[in-house]
Amino acid sequence: MLKDPAGSHDRPAGLGESIQEKREIDCGPRLGHAHFCIRFLLPIRVQCGRGQLPFTGLSSNVVPMYLGEISPKNLRGAIGIVPQLFITIGILSAQVLGIRNILGNSTGWPLMLGLTGIPAVVELLLLPLFPESPRYLLIQRGDDTTARKALQRLRGWEEVEEELSEMRLENQSERAGGQLSVVSLLSQASLRWQLTSIIVMNMGQQLSGVNAIYYYADSIYASAGVQENHIQFVTVGTGAVNVVMTIAAVFIVEAAGRRLLLLIGFGICCAACVLLTIALKFQESLSWMPYLSIACIIIYVIGHAIGPSPIPYVVTTEIFRQSSRPAAFMVAGSVHWLCNFTVGLVFPFLERGLGPYSFILFSGICLATFIYIWMVVQETKNKTFLEISQMFAKKNKVEIKQAYGDEPLKGSEVGPEDVLSDTYF
Repeated sequence: MLKDPAGSHDRPAGLGESIQEKREIDCGPRLGHAHFCIRFLLPIRVQCGRGQLPFTGLSSNVVPMYLGEISPKNLRGAIGIVPQLFITIGILSAQVLGIRNILGNSTGWPLMLGLTGIPAVVELLLLPLFPESPRYLLIQRGDDTTARKALQRLRGWEEVEEELSEMRLENQSERAGGQLSVVSLLSQASLRWQLTSIIVMNMGQQLSGVNAIYYYADSIYASAGVQENHIQFVTVGTGAVNVVMTIAAVFIVEAAGRRLLLLIGFGICCAACVLLTIALKFQESLSWMPYLSIACIIIYVIGHAIGPSPIPYVVTTEIFRQSSRPAAFMVAGSVHWLCNFTVGLVFPFLERGLGPYSFILFSGICLATFIYIWMVVQETKNKTFLEISQMFAKKNKVEIKQAYGDEPLKGSEVGPEDVLSDTYF
């Protein structure tokens, strides 16, 4: 029970409210002098964050784009999920190190903060050893020889002519258009459905309630009877589930396909949000409801890990060709971080006003994204970038023709002798 601001009577505490106030009360005694340090460091962290955010956003877009360009088409999905896998491993590592008996205390937190620099240093040392993207070298720089050497180095064998032929075909089809800027991308009728799809998927990914689930997690664990000192271990367990399911996604994405994993993931998240709303509403009256809440969190994490979290990056790489891909990732990244910021800013007020019913909104967003993917997004596994462009041509009312003939390409078969150009209806 919490005391009303007017002091006239007691009132029941909401889940988010009770855990937040408990954290504020416990912060001082537990951290001692660090309580002052946190207040002092907060504005510094905000200033640092302004400098770090552009680089964080840059790496979160460039890494999947680079991996998608260098991957063979039969492994592009699995390799494209690897960045998300390492993100989940990083989260789990932070959760483990953040246990109070390890580094989650007044003396250990500076060391934990400093440890984040180690992966960055390792990456800086290893990046010069990586080859440039062969697709970038051939299509954007026109360097066929260097592109061949880079591709041979990546594949580990000499015979790479088939892949180079596909790259040359894409190069010829895009030569007239040149590199697209973000403004040009937004005005391209031939890319309208691809652009709409990445916006919807990234909005669905962030507005599906994943951050809100983690916001509620500790209070739900506490309401289920988990002792306060043990909640951190349950949180680590949730992080482990996230890692395991992302590993599963790496191994099944090429067999199941991107579209199916997106549909399953958003469907699971939608159902979990509805059940979580019911469980939170009745957990005071039914003793077993808190355990259902915990199950809903775990089920939600499973659903998000196999589809909404990793797959949008893969699809963004695949449904755009070389000239439009960088601009597409800029749009996707901007939508991603804007929605992430919006949820973090708005959800505390949403929870205060709607309580458990706030998850109904997230279930609606998951359902809307599910319907869009079902109706619009097509399967892209094991296809070349040009074949995927053909798949979207009909939706965009664009007819793909050979440059030296009037007949449109049939089916999804393309060869090095075919040069593509876009003709609008």
